[in-house]
Amino acid sequence: MGEPVSEMCDHLIKAVNVMMDAESSQIYRLEALKFCEEFKEKCPFCVPCGLQLADKAQTAVVRHFGLQILEHVIKFRWNNMPQQEKVQLKNCAMGLLSSGTYPILEEESHIKDVLARIIVEMIKREWPQHWPDMLKEMEALTSIGEAQTELVMMILLRLAEDVITFQTLPAQRRRDIQQTLTQNMESIFSFLLTILQLHVDEYRKLAKAHCRVGVAALSTLAGYIDWVALAHLTNDNCRLLEMLCLLLSETELQLEAAECLLIAISRKGKLDDRKPLMVLFDDVAMHYILSAAQPVVERHYIFLKRLCQVLCSLGSQLCFLVVSLSYAFPHQFLRSSTQITWGTLFRHEILSKDPVIIQMMIKYFRATMTNLVKTGFPSRNDSPSCEYSRHDFDSDEDFNSFFNSFRAQQGEAVRNACRVVPLEGFQIAAEWLQYQISTPIDIGTTGSKMAEGLCSILSPSAVQWDAMTFFTESVVGQLFKNVEVEKLPVDQGIELLQAVLNYNTQDPLILSCVLTNLSSLFPFVTHRPHFLPQVLYKLFASITFEVVEESKAPRTRAVKNVRRHACSSIIKIHVSPSSRLLIQHCPCFDILYNQVKKLFSNEALLTQMEKCALIEALVLISNQFKDYTKQKAFLEELMATVAARWTSDEMRVLLEPALFLAFVGADQLMAEGTDHTTGINRSRLSFCVYTILGVVKRARWPADLEEAKAGGFVAGYTPSGAPIYRNPCTPQVLALLPNLLALIRTHNNLFLPENMCRLSETFSRAYEVIEVERKVVLGLTQPVLDIYDSPVYKTHLERMQGFFCTLYDNCYHILGNAGLSLHQDFYTIEGLAEQIVGSALISLDNVPDHRLRPMLHILLSYWPIREYYDSLLCPLLGPLFAYMLQVRAHTSLLAPVKQYNILDEACEENQVTQEMLEEQLVRLVTREVLDLLSKSRLWDKGRKWDAATLLRQVGCYPAVVGGNLLPEAVTWFYASVLKGLQMHGQHEVCNSALTQLALIIYDNLRPRYMELRSVMTQIPSINLEALDQYDQRLLEPSSAQKVGEKKRKDQFKKLIAGTVGKDLGQQFKKEVHIRNLPSLFKKPKLEKRDIVEPSETGSLAALFSPTQDDI
Repeated sequence: MGEPVSEMCDHLIKAVNVMMDAESSQIYRLEALKFCEEFKEKCPFCVPCGLQLADKAQTAVVRHFGLQILEHVIKFRWNNMPQQEKVQLKNCAMGLLSSGTYPILEEESHIKDVLARIIVEMIKREWPQHWPDMLKEMEALTSIGEAQTELVMMILLRLAEDVITFQTLPAQRRRDIQQTLTQNMESIFSFLLTILQLHVDEYRKLAKAHCRVGVAALSTLAGYIDWVALAHLTNDNCRLLEMLCLLLSETELQLEAAECLLIAISRKGKLDDRKPLMVLFDDVAMHYILSAAQPVVERHYIFLKRLCQVLCSLGSQLCFLVVSLSYAFPHQFLRSSTQITWGTLFRHEILSKDPVIIQMMIKYFRATMTNLVKTGFPSRNDSPSCEYSRHDFDSDEDFNSFFNSFRAQQGEAVRNACRVVPLEGFQIAAEWLQYQISTPIDIGTTGSKMAEGLCSILSPSAVQWDAMTFFTESVVGQLFKNVEVEKLPVDQGIELLQAVLNYNTQDPLILSCVLTNLSSLFPFVTHRPHFLPQVLYKLFASITFEVVEESKAPRTRAVKNVRRHACSSIIKIHVSPSSRLLIQHCPCFDILYNQVKKLFSNEALLTQMEKCALIEALVLISNQFKDYTKQKAFLEELMATVAARWTSDEMRVLLEPALFLAFVGADQLMAEGTDHTTGINRSRLSFCVYTILGVVKRARWPADLEEAKAGGFVAGYTPSGAPIYRNPCTPQVLALLPNLLALIRTHNNLFLPENMCRLSETFSRAYEVIEVERKVVLGLTQPVLDIYDSPVYKTHLERMQGFFCTLYDNCYHILGNAGLSLHQDFYTIEGLAEQIVGSALISLDNVPDHRLRPMLHILLSYWPIREYYDSLLCPLLGPLFAYMLQVRAHTSLLAPVKQYNILDEACEENQVTQEMLEEQLVRLVTREVLDLLSKSRLWDKGRKWDAATLLRQVGCYPAVVGGNLLPEAVTWFYASVLKGLQMHGQHEVCNSALTQLALIIYDNLRPRYMELRSVMTQIPSINLEALDQYDQRLLEPSSAQKVGEKKRKDQFKKLIAGTVGKDLGQQFKKEVHIRNLPSLFKKPKLEKRDIVEPSETGSLAALFSPTQDDI
């Protein structure tokens, strides 16, 4: 055999060199690969060839291939090999371990890895039954040298990973090996610690080879610490933990030691078992942990992360951490790692009251003043943390996303601390606010490009104001919740409020922070109401804020935020409990109303959203009238202009798609840079819809029943005695409803082919998904960081897209809110269901998925009250579900294969993105339908319904129970579930759910529908005899042997196993079969016998028989 082996080895060496040669052509490389694979599959002398190629004299790539041959033989031929060949191969493999490698610092890591795999594959097949001395042989290898010791560590680590972590063995083999490991764990741990101690001592003598063994030993320990009994970690007076703490000071071993410590400390278990971990709070242990963190240099950065996690795990494990280590370093990541631990301490019912923790809270406040400042962007060099951010984050956007989460964590910790020390937190916030007000603005080197002397988001003053504002908002909110009214620092709060009111700036970023502080401090106004007019004047001045007056350039994001912030603040004031102040102080209400009318007199002064916010504010304050007649008159006056325009002859354009498109200018050609003359029409139309929405969303009756009755809001009572309320906005809203429904109907008809043709070339894409929604659907929610806040110029098309999208959504929001706001006055409109079907559900065949989502979501969110289900809900759900079923079936069955003429890479990318968008929209719409369907289950809360509730509600249940379903429907239903298994069965969650569903269907319908058997017989590789036995138990349960539920499920799972699909990467993978060995741990069954029967030790009767020795 020697000559054929040598000849074959020569061919294999040439093939391997061709595969690994970068200059080889693809054809030659494929031929060489094919030759090598055929050799491994078919050649009868793989073992001698593999051993010859694995010789140290060969090159590294050839040796690696030789070892791969041996691994392949063990994995796929072991079961068919004679015992003598197995022993010979095992001895040869052990010989390679002992003398087949170079010294530890010279040997290639991939050679060591494949050698370890070979031994582990044999262990998995033969240990412990046929290889009882394996551990002793491994121990003997370590006496040969450092290289062999490292290989033994790698073998033990891989064995633990395959058996415990990845569980790649059959259940019985895994159980045998795991139990044997557990039984020998004391000796294994003792062996590992001895190896670690020995080689660490040698490493300290500057022997680099021993360092490699130390690293391998620590890595092996990490593979065992996670699952062994906690007692092994604390044996011998916590020797392991002591060694790990000592190794934190060894530069080359500290990272692996920290990994082991982290795993040990993070272990779960009984409290008594974890008590020994308290030794790590000993002064000596803590000294080693903290001293290891002192050298802050870049190469220690990963180690510092692990060390920080060790400290956090200690805090979580023992709920006690009193070191401020994480705040001593400039790394944002390290700081963020400790936030959960700080939050846990500050909200702990007992520890939070400890004097030491209270002192740490105040220190934490001070440290947070630095940590909340947004610095450390990887693209900059204005902070020590920038260098570390370049290691942790790929871009400024990544860092910005992380920092927002980091700030939220700090805010939670600050709020928890303020529940204990609210006054101390407020004092720090007050000092910081006063300091920022008195400090001149510093724009730094990155000022805004919009105007001279303005900050960018990274300017020193901007980041300081932003941090201070967040801190103040977190603190003040807790102050009013946790301090009694008489103890509130009202004078100091009013002093701060006065300082904020007097502070003037034209910088939009700073002004936005000022408005936030104004909102935070507003609750103090309830104690000094005479400050209310000053607050309103400050807010109204900010609503019309501009950096450059009469500029035609678009407003920057910062300017828009200031105006939006001011509007939101006004709404927030009116929603707050202190809103009664505006009614009690009539001049304040007059100021508010007059200011709004003044702003509305100039159509171009405010955006539609800003106008809507102010209208909402007025409606909210009118709710405090507590007088139906007065509020109704006020709302009539407020809506007079809108009502007149909405019901005018001009709005007849809402009835016809062609007239509507001409009215909004979508049929006109427009050149960029020119004014759109129909823009004023779109603006007025949007204002009408915004106003209706604001009124119907905010107008309400008093929450208190007595106040509602006194104010005339109660129209009567139901038979059960519940009050029937009337909304003061009802007459106005109902008068505007016909045109709203007409607009919805026209909007749906815009998607008809004849109306799509009316769009001009400029606006041909006006109905497509807007960019913001597109990013949300695709999950691209991370915004691009615009440091300089450059103004964004929108094209005519983008403006038109935004108009259609917003108008469509707002129409449905009005429709949904009308039910919540008007109740029976809305639900009892004659023919309401028919009107909605004739508007919202018309032309759905042409409406794109992204337009269906708002309609479905609003139907889901604003569900009618129970008594109107039959009259309103069912007439809507009938046509809606019929349409959705038709569309979903069409989408899933007729998904065409798209072919594109790819012109360039950008075109290809856009087409792929569009496909992803369409697929994701289908999923989202389907989910909305399923949510809608699930919410349509109309059971009583006090009654327990079975799994058939959904079928009962949609009309299928009676047909199933009565056996009236067509056989074709039953087989289609069952086959669809099996197809789901074929498509998604490789995912465990889907597999479990679909298998359970298939079992329920087959068990319940098989006795009545014999056709289901024909579906089962088509499953590949099904065992027909097992199927017959399963069917017999279903059809003749009385005569068949009873089987437990679990066993029955397992039998059914085996029957349909042939339908379960596989991932593409698993479809062509060769199966590895590991035979079970005789179990070592199976308890012998006790022999059954009659206990009365005589035996060698006597019988039960003999025990009670009289003898001469009896007393």
